[in-house]
Amino acid sequence: MLTRLRQKLELVYEIYNRRSFVNPDPLLFLYDYKDVRDREVAGLVAACLAYGRVEMIMQAAGKVLTFLGPAPRDRVTEIEAKEIRLGLAGFTYRFATQAHITALILGMQRVIREYGSLEACFMAGTDPGDATVLPGLQFLVQNLDPEGACGHLLADPAKSSACKRSHLFLRWMVRKDRVDPGGWDHIQSDKLLIPLDRHMYTAGQMLGFTRRKSPDRAACLEITEGFRKIAPHDPVKYDFCLTRFGIQRTMDMTDLQIILAG
Repeated sequence: MLTRLRQKLELVYEIYNRRSFVNPDPLLFLYDYKDVRDREVAGLVAACLAYGRVEMIMQAAGKVLTFLGPAPRDRVTEIEAKEIRLGLAGFTYRFATQAHITALILGMQRVIREYGSLEACFMAGTDPGDATVLPGLQFLVQNLDPEGACGHLLADPAKSSACKRSHLFLRWMVRKDRVDPGGWDHIQSDKLLIPLDRHMYTAGQMLGFTRRKSPDRAACLEITEGFRKIAPHDPVKYDFCLTRFGIQRTMDMTDLQIILAG
C-alpha cells in the first residue's frame, strides 16, 4: 500500500514540483537573492506575511522587501527604528501593523548582531538528538521576539499552533530542489515538519494521515509522520506539489482526490 501511494505522490511531484507552478507564491521573492544571508531575511519577511489572499500577500511582502532593498541583511543590520517607522509609515496588512513589522525587523537585527545570522541562532538552540526542528525554531522565535511585539507574525512553537508560516520558512531555507532554493546546510531535511495550511490539512485527511478536527500542532505532527513513512529523509518533499491543488486557480483539491484514488 505504501509503495503504491509513494508512486502516486512521486508522479504528482514530478509533474507539479516545478518553478512554473510557483506563481503566485511568496516563495518567488527568495529567488531574487543569491546570498543565503539575504535570502533568510527576505524569506522570513515573506513567510511571516504568508496568510490570506495570495495577491495581497505578494503586495504586502513586496512593499517590505522593496523597503529593505537588494541587500536586506546589511540593511536590517544597520537600520534604526525611526527609519523603519518612516519608511513603512501607514503599513497594514490584515492583522499586521507597522509596529509588528518594525518589531520583526529589529528582532532580526538583534539576532544577526548577536549570532551572525538567523541560521546560526537557530542552530544554537538545537541538539544533534532533536527529532524535529521544533527546539531550534522555538529558540529562534524567542530571540526574535522575546516580548511578543511581533504579534501574530511569529507563532509560538511551544503552544498548540501548527506554526505553518515558520515551517514554510524552514522548508524554503533547508530543502533544495527545483522549487525550494535552500541555503541552510546544517539542518537535516528529515527533521522538518509540514507547513500545515488548509490545503495540506485536506490532503492529509485524504491520505488518512490524521483525523484531527482542526489543523493544529498535533495534526501537523501526525501528517508529517504519515509522510515520513513514505519519504523518511524528506517528509515535507510533497508539500509544494500537493498544495498547488487549491492554490492554482486551474487546479482543485477534487482533482488531487481523483489522482490519489486512482
